[in-house]
Amino acid sequence: MDYTQISPDDARHMLATIGVDTIDDLFSTVDDQHRLRDLLKMPNSISEPELLADLASLANQNKPAVGGDAICFLGGGVYDHFSPTVVDHLAMQSEFLTAYTPYQAEASQGALQAFYEFQTMIATLTGMEVANASLYEQASAVAEAVLMAGVITKRNKVLFASEAVHPDTRKVIRTLTYEQPIEPVRLPAKDGQIDLDTLANALDDTVASVVIQSPNFFGLVERVADVVRMAHDVGALVIQSVDPISCSLLKRPGDLGVDIAVGEGQSLGIPMSYGGPFLGFFACREKYIRKMPGRIVGLGQDAEGKRGFCLALQTREQHIKRERATSNVCTNQGLLAIRTAVHMAAMGKTGLRKQAEQCFDKAHYAAARIAELEGYQLKFQGPYFREFVVQTSHDVHKVLDHCRAKNILAGTPLGDMFAGMNDCFLTAVTEKRSKSEIDALVEALATV
Repeated sequence: MDYTQISPDDARHMLATIGVDTIDDLFSTVDDQHRLRDLLKMPNSISEPELLADLASLANQNKPAVGGDAICFLGGGVYDHFSPTVVDHLAMQSEFLTAYTPYQAEASQGALQAFYEFQTMIATLTGMEVANASLYEQASAVAEAVLMAGVITKRNKVLFASEAVHPDTRKVIRTLTYEQPIEPVRLPAKDGQIDLDTLANALDDTVASVVIQSPNFFGLVERVADVVRMAHDVGALVIQSVDPISCSLLKRPGDLGVDIAVGEGQSLGIPMSYGGPFLGFFACREKYIRKMPGRIVGLGQDAEGKRGFCLALQTREQHIKRERATSNVCTNQGLLAIRTAVHMAAMGKTGLRKQAEQCFDKAHYAAARIAELEGYQLKFQGPYFREFVVQTSHDVHKVLDHCRAKNILAGTPLGDMFAGMNDCFLTAVTEKRSKSEIDALVEALATV
């Protein structure tokens, strides 16, 4: 159907109906300094070939972190990990490329089975009893876990076990709980890790949950088992934000007694992609399954005894219970969950374990080499998995710019995110980094 512009008479009739004289009256609440009075000062039109050439010149100014000439040591939640080629080939099948996650009536058995397999592998990887079919990303997954813990315990205080929880995660939790009777409390870190004495003093019978990230934002492995014991003594739940690859090498959240395990699935077959979209995974103990946000795919049998998959336990969602819902998450990252499921199946337990071991070994080799350089040292001495904080007597931004000029992305400056860390940057070393690339990083740092 063609669009037909309204006539001046139509406009006058519409304005009279809503009780204003002119169209400008509709924008009276917008300050005059922000309103456009003249035509936009647009450049003269150009031909399509000229436009394409101009766009190409702009695009050529980009320097990709992955796939170009740069060597990537960036981390802080987004990593350059290997993913088998089969992930792209299977996930890009037209059957999976959907604009939105379908509801029960439109969901095919194939898609439901893929989500079911995803849930099963996430539960196995984290050592938890049940998992949902994914959330949007790590930060919102942690925030949903906080809300869920409040509903379960009927308490309102949330403790960040230390400020080493990802800054974005803390911001999202504050945003999501802003208009709710939930009190987020951030505890200071000691030497980059949780201070158990400070935590002990903060724990009481008003605490609903303790949020801990391990490995944390600085790459350090936290004392999760101690946190679990202390939190459970006062009836609080423990929420661990965990790196999925580390679960192949370190003790899993379920093995440590954690109640809710969440994390970012980007490292499981999802490209860095300018920072998103990514995938949040969510797993917990089975006794809390009816409070779990998002979708859960179940396995059952039809009247003929044949295996069938269906969406199950959606009653907590807003489209079913409205204002009585404990979560308003009505969807999942369908395509990315399928990518992650294919990635985990292709890698297998052995592949993920070897990947984690290489991250660990190469990170420790890089850290040892950097610590030998004059003007550089490791900021923290605790155990770490894949990334570490480098402290330098040089200007951090000059160091990183110097390395970037040599096509080496050496790390992320921490001064803007953490007080007192203007002389520090965070470096991540994945299994993709070769010895020669690590040595090139060390050489670049030595020549600042």
